[in-house]
Amino acid sequence: MAPGSDRAAERWKHGYALAGTEVIGLHQLYRAMRWLGAPLPASEQAGATPFGPRTRKDRIEEAVFAQRRDLFNQALRLVFFDTTSIYVEGAGGESIGQRGHSKDHRPDLRQMVVGVVLDEDGRPVCSELWPGNTTDVTTLIPIVERLQQAFQVRDVCIVADRGMISAATMAAIEERGWWYILGVRMRSSTDARAVVDAAHAADDFTTVFPRRKRSHDPSPLQVKDVRLGDDRYVVCWNEEEARKDAHDREAILAGLRRTLTQGDKALVGNTGYRRYLTSQGAGFTIDEAKVTDEARYDGLWVLRTNTTLLPRYVALAYTQLWTVEATFRTMKSVLDTRPIFHRRDDTIRGHVCCSFLALLLRQELQRRLAEKQWTLEWAHVIKDLDALHETTITLDTRAYVVRSEAKGTVGKVFQACGVALPPVLRSVEAP
Repeated sequence: MAPGSDRAAERWKHGYALAGTEVIGLHQLYRAMRWLGAPLPASEQAGATPFGPRTRKDRIEEAVFAQRRDLFNQALRLVFFDTTSIYVEGAGGESIGQRGHSKDHRPDLRQMVVGVVLDEDGRPVCSELWPGNTTDVTTLIPIVERLQQAFQVRDVCIVADRGMISAATMAAIEERGWWYILGVRMRSSTDARAVVDAAHAADDFTTVFPRRKRSHDPSPLQVKDVRLGDDRYVVCWNEEEARKDAHDREAILAGLRRTLTQGDKALVGNTGYRRYLTSQGAGFTIDEAKVTDEARYDGLWVLRTNTTLLPRYVALAYTQLWTVEATFRTMKSVLDTRPIFHRRDDTIRGHVCCSFLALLLRQELQRRLAEKQWTLEWAHVIKDLDALHETTITLDTRAYVVRSEAKGTVGKVFQACGVALPPVLRSVEAP
């Protein structure tokens, strides 16, 4: 839970009561991290993804999942999967650091792609690490195959974003008979346009959440089932998002009209303007047909699924995918996964594994707090725990350990974990 590099960890441990860490040196921390990311023997490579070998961290993830799973439950009803990129300093290992699309807006640096799988309760199941030039559409199939082979999950319903869809991916999913709920690319998919047209043709949406009456109420949501041949789609509409989309478009058009009066050169490089422009001879004008067409998508998103779930449950399942995005934000900011300076693939994989394990610990603590109906700010939890300390006082031949007062969230955190606070005063052997 303490973000920072392994070099920082070597200094950090001296300020905490962690029995046995006194003899651990920096070189041992490096070795431990590399050990986590080291490939398994050839005899244990069955189920490896095409982009990297099975490693010791895979064993750990599978063991943790096996420990918490129900003996009679061989299915994960919903599995949420998404990817992000993390930039690395330098070469980024022997093969992991590659030039690719940077979601951190750092195209000047080499990237690696990190994929995370969460179960329906938001608990991390596993993580994958691939070279930075790996495209999202090629990652979904290997992830599900690993869940079935290495995690011994018989049935799975995968929930993923629109970046995971391609014709080849859909064909492979259908061939394997997997259940899925997948986002659809709205403007680049001819099927999506046809589905949106069908949704507008018969305005019979079903309300899942009405307009908000209070700020903390759920966002308004309406859904509708649409069939396109043998394929099933669920169209979702958010009234608040529709108003926002319309407002944003009007702001762009107002800026575009002002810019057009200054000449076409002012339009160069502005991607927000391009979708609304058409060329007439040597100049540009606003294409009103494009403006009207764009308005048809206000507040809408489309999902493709082969499940028998009601449309409302399909939509609600997909909205849980935002939990994965929050997980990536936690990895990158709270846990300071980036940047990465390691020069070996094994150590880079070990570095990411440590962040994954920290996510497991954080989620488990938050789950136990939620069971007791306690909602605590994470920053407060870390601050209050960090303030808990003990002092050793030696008087002649006797020594005493004095614990500081448990303030703020400390008492609830210890109680949720089932751990007793040490006494305020206890005697120990004199050093």
